[in-house]
Parts: sequence; structure tokens; C-alpha cells
Amino acid sequence: MNSVSEADARWGDLLTRDRLGVTIVLAGGTALYAVSSYVTASLLPTAIDDIGGARYLSWATTVFVVASIVSSTLVGSMLAARGPVGSYLTGFGLFSIGTVICLVSPSMPVLLAGRAVQGLGGGLLMGLGYAVIHQAYPAALRARAAALVSAMWGVGTFIGPALGGVFAQLGPWRLAFAALAVITVSVGAIVPFALRGTSKSGHAQRIPVVSLILLMVAAALVSIAGVLPQGGWTAVGMVAALAVVAGFLGWERRAAVTVLPRLTFTESSPLRWIYLTMVALAVGISLENFVPLFAQELGELAPLAAGFVGAAASLGWTLAQVVSAGARRPSTVDRLRLAGPAVLAIGLTLTALTQIRHSGVWALLLWALCMMIAGAGIGLAWPHLSAAVMASSPDPAEAQQAAAAIGTVQLIATAFGAAISGVLVNLGGSPLGSARLLELGLAAIAALGVLAAVAAHRAAARNTARRQSVLAEPLAH
Repeated sequence: MNSVSEADARWGDLLTRDRLGVTIVLAGGTALYAVSSYVTASLLPTAIDDIGGARYLSWATTVFVVASIVSSTLVGSMLAARGPVGSYLTGFGLFSIGTVICLVSPSMPVLLAGRAVQGLGGGLLMGLGYAVIHQAYPAALRARAAALVSAMWGVGTFIGPALGGVFAQLGPWRLAFAALAVITVSVGAIVPFALRGTSKSGHAQRIPVVSLILLMVAAALVSIAGVLPQGGWTAVGMVAALAVVAGFLGWERRAAVTVLPRLTFTESSPLRWIYLTMVALAVGISLENFVPLFAQELGELAPLAAGFVGAAASLGWTLAQVVSAGARRPSTVDRLRLAGPAVLAIGLTLTALTQIRHSGVWALLLWALCMMIAGAGIGLAWPHLSAAVMASSPDPAEAQQAAAAIGTVQLIATAFGAAISGVLVNLGGSPLGSARLLELGLAAIAALGVLAAVAAHRAAARNTARRQSVLAEPLAH
């Protein structure tokens, strides 16, 4: 593909004739995952009336998330073995098969099996969306490409609930899965043509079985903790999940076959701090899971209007990315990475302070504006954090593994964020108390992301100074 210089890079460069196909594939794969994540929330109550299985309702999300996290860790091995074309065809294939199983499911257990297969395909699509950027675009376009891929979560926030709600309200809920299947097959059909210029990359390696098992157990514990009765059992579930994650990181540090790149555990590398900053940002967006509920209970809005209020944070995220992804000056990029979690924390705090019972129109608009500010914090930093991960190693295979891990990190953070949010909402006691406690709790986590961003900045500065010192030594002699 034609190279692009930093000075000449534009958004339109993602849509040139030789890049349009790959842009559709990368963005479309992530959009399908995001839409599928949200569509079931408004669809499943109607499906349960038809096929039963109300007691398994929460598991529709659990099996999807667990399967997604597991498959996202296999992206590096998949790329080494099958290349981008084969990997994407596998992801779209699994996702379409799972969607069709959901479409024809006669009972809830069969639908859960379909959601698991969907999750396996979706996790691959999520991880590939970041990993293939490294090979498919020149360095000058990677921040914009990462911004476009992550912006698809905003698309999912709008389309998912709308798609599920429309078909649930009309009655034929299965048609929502039929529409997803048609879109999946359509995007998958262009993969061989869109990615024909790419090739196998990385090094073939054994599957990190122990790491996968630990991640699967942690994800399951987090999902279960989110639905356990309020009190001690919820705390036990969260502590157990954190303990398993600690065990995963300990194993990764010393194992021969890993999910995360070795660089993550190198003392001088900023990579682990970049990942932690991403975790804080991804947890912050968990607010969206409960905003529609608060908008109905506090703002007395209809479900459809409440859903659009809930999308305010994603809208801020998307709009901010459009602006921030074009930043090129290193000092500006550094400031954006630091500002992101700070703006998120401020926006969440303002949202809590403006939360009132029986909100009028102006109060709701102010609330939505504050949530847009919070979402903008994610958009300011995420493209440049993703680009920093992709540039974290001069070794292309290691850099691609680091990029593929972005999806895994985001999925784990999203799962933890949903569980933490559920606990905070349960502890609130009342709709207003729950809303404020949730927003302030997520703001505190975002503030920790500021510390991680500062640590990443300092580690990167030390590395730069060290390289300059090494380069200067021959001249001194």
C-alpha cells in the first residue's frame, strides 16, 4: 500500500481505493462485536417469553464475554499460522455460525451455545482489529486507524439497543440475529480481496493453555460477581477474580508461552503502564450500562429516549477521537495521553454532581453534556495509547503481539468494569444514591489511570534519554 508521511496524513487516507476494503473489514469486525454486545440487552426479555430460560438470562452475557476473552488471546498465534486473511475468515465464520445458532435456537441452552460461538468469533475480530493495523497501515495512519476501530464501540451503543428494541417490539426477535448474520457474511466476503496484500506475520508458538485457563476463570468469576446477591458474596467473587488475575500475571512473567509480550514485564518498558491506563479508561465507560436505567428512574424518560441519553459518553468518545487522532507533535501526543484519564475523571465527577431526582429537560441535557465530557477523555487518549503499544518494540512480531493484546486488555477491563458497576449500583440504596456512587467510584478509578499515564510518560522519557546517551557515546570518544 502507498506510504503516507506524517505531515500529509488525513482521515481520507483510510478510504483510498487500496485501503477502503481493509478499513471496512477492521472497522466492521469491531462494530459487529460491539453491536452483538448491546443487542441482547433489549432482545432477550422478548426471546425468553418465546423459548423460556429466564434463570439463564445473565449467562447470555457471561458466556459471550468469557469466550471473547479466550479467543482474543489467540490472535497472535492465529496470525502466525493463517495470516490476516485466514484469521479474519475464521473470526467472521465463527461469528456467523454462532449468530445462526442464536437465530434458530429452540431453547435457552441452545441460544447460550450460539452466544459462546459468537463470542469466540467476536474475540478474534476484536483482537485482529488492532493487530492487523500494524501491518495494513503505515505508521502515520495507525493512530487514525486505531481511533476508527475503537469508535465502532460508539456505533454499537447506538445500533445495538435500537436493533434489538425494534425487533423485540415488533415481535419477530429472531430477525435481529438474521440481520447480524447477513452483515457478517457480507463483510467477511470481501476479506480475501481487502487483505490480499498482507501476509503471515509473527512467530508460530504453542497455545498458552495455562494463561487461557486463568483468564477464562477470572472472566467467569467477574461475570458471576456482577449478578451475585448484594453483600459478602459479591465481594468474595470480586476478590477471587482479582486473585486469579494476579495469578495470571505471575504466570505470564515466568512462562515460556504467553499472551502478553515479554516487554510488558521489562522494568524499563512503559508498556505495562500504557495497558493500565487503557484499563482505567475502559472501566470508566461502564457507566453506559446503567445510564438508561437512571434516565428512566430519575429523568422519567421513555426507554428509547433513555437509550440515547446512555449513548452520550460514546458520542463524546467518538467525536474526541476524530479531533485527537490527527495530533502529530510528540509533546501534544504526550499531553493527550495524560489528559485522557483526567478528563474522564472530571466528566464522571461532574455527572455525579449534576445528578438530581425528577430531572427536567435542562438538567438532563446538562447530565448528557457531562457524560460527553467523560467520554471525550477516552477519545483524547485511546488512539495515541494504541499507537504507543504498536510502537513499543522494534521487533515486528513482538509489536504485533502487543497490539493484539489491546483487545484482550479492553475485554478484561470491560468485564471487570461491569461487575464493579453492578456492585456500586447495589450499594447505592436508591436510584439517586446508586447513580452518584457509581459515577464517583468510576471517577476514582479514572484518577488512578492518571497515575498510570504519568508512569508511562516517565518510563518512555527514561528510555529516550538512555537511547540518546548511547548514541552520544561514540561521538564523545
